[in-house]
Amino acid sequence: MLGPNCESAAREALDAWPNGLQVGGGINVQNAQKWIDWGAEKVIVTSYLFPDAKFSLERLEELSNAVGKDKLVVDVSCRRRDDKWFVATNKWQTITDTEVTQETLSLLSSYCSEFLIHAADVEGLCSGIDEDLVRALGEWSTIPTTYAGGGKDIGDLALVKQLSGGKVDLTYGSALDIFGGDKVKFEDCVKWNQGSL
Repeated sequence: MLGPNCESAAREALDAWPNGLQVGGGINVQNAQKWIDWGAEKVIVTSYLFPDAKFSLERLEELSNAVGKDKLVVDVSCRRRDDKWFVATNKWQTITDTEVTQETLSLLSSYCSEFLIHAADVEGLCSGIDEDLVRALGEWSTIPTTYAGGGKDIGDLALVKQLSGGKVDLTYGSALDIFGGDKVKFEDCVKWNQGSL
């Protein structure tokens, strides 16, 4: 867990909704199974897979074997460099040697059941999604994929669906009212997902 009291808050949330939440932040091979045992549906991992900013297939294999592919989400947080994206760790400040490509996602998907893709350059700005990345993810992803970064209004749900051919979901952060935002209402997101908005 990243920060004071995060672990106790996560445990409290898991107690309230066992097998309904995913847990991320400091996940590694030593603690991943513990979180599953405590009621996490899945664990989310990024930095552990990139020691010294270099991808470790050995660590991914070990973690996937420890908890099972179906319990593992790989967070492919990335930063844009020209017309390419590279995995970023350490609060998105360290750019790794791993480019986000169809080949990269294909390799990772052999060991996990889901991707969480943060577009770190637009994350938290509420100024629009990285449309090129969403379009690419629609072409490249073969497992459930959630995109995060830049969502600014309820219309972005339809935009992500259209750009990705329905293969990528969108999550809101700073824009969402339940997180203190004023641009998107949680209630409207529920309605959109139910087809009533």
